[in-house]
Amino acid sequence: MPINEFLNKINQFILNPLIIFLFAVATLVFFVGVVQFLATAETDAGREEGKRKLVFGLIGMFVMFSAYGIIHLILGTFGITNSANQHEQYIQF
Repeated sequence: MPINEFLNKINQFILNPLIIFLFAVATLVFFVGVVQFLATAETDAGREEGKRKLVFGLIGMFVMFSAYGIIHLILGTFGITNSANQHEQYIQF
């Protein structure tokens, strides 16, 4: 198996699903923070905890988005092409 094909398989079956899962977790943390921030509006401790979750969720989403971009930049730099079906199974507009 050529190295390009091996790296493409790692990207397709390990990295992309992991990034998508972690992005979903970060999004969930963000929305839990929003709900907590709004639900505990009368207490400062609850608002601070909600703000912290909001910030951690945003940082997590930014990191996962950046990791996705960096991985595809590296793949493009080394000339490892992705099949069109790989992108269509995860991102459908």
